[in-house]
Amino acid sequence: MRETTVNEIARLDVAVDVEAAERPFHMDEDSFRLLYDRTARPLWSYLSRLTGDPRVADDLLQETYYRFLRADPALADDAHRKNYLFRIATNLANDARRNPRLEYAGDTTELGAGDRGAGGGASNDPHERAARRLDVSRAMAKLRPRDRAMVWLAYVNGSSHEEIAETLGLKTASIKMLLFRARRRLATLIEGRS
Repeated sequence: MRETTVNEIARLDVAVDVEAAERPFHMDEDSFRLLYDRTARPLWSYLSRLTGDPRVADDLLQETYYRFLRADPALADDAHRKNYLFRIATNLANDARRNPRLEYAGDTTELGAGDRGAGGGASNDPHERAARRLDVSRAMAKLRPRDRAMVWLAYVNGSSHEEIAETLGLKTASIKMLLFRARRRLATLIEGRS
């Protein structure tokens, strides 16, 4: 193995942002823990639904919080912080889907028992509820990523149209129509008319 000299390293023109690497996080530990406790579970569920793989969702969740802490955004309140986190997560999930080097399983996950994605009337029969969850899960997996993200943010996460627009990088005025179309596609898939 050949040894590298200091001059050769200097000529590589590798720009290292030492200042950014040494910059402290913009939140103290207690405020971050409070934010994490409030947002980690819904954010992980969202990432798991987008990526279709809980392991990828775990990795993206860590990366989302790391990027959030390093970004030092000027955010007014917890709602803005939550939207910013979902925006980072959406971008990371989109990057993971586009990057062939990453193991991206597609959209094969099912809604868990704690997820609220199963629509329809309430039933006490656990088999019927499980069948409905499975139907909704399969239909969600067939939706386009943007449609799936909008439906998830609106009906599972409870985000407003403005929050969805900010998270997905869309215009607020278009969310109502896009969400309507996504719901219609989902209903068609659930009914089996795909």
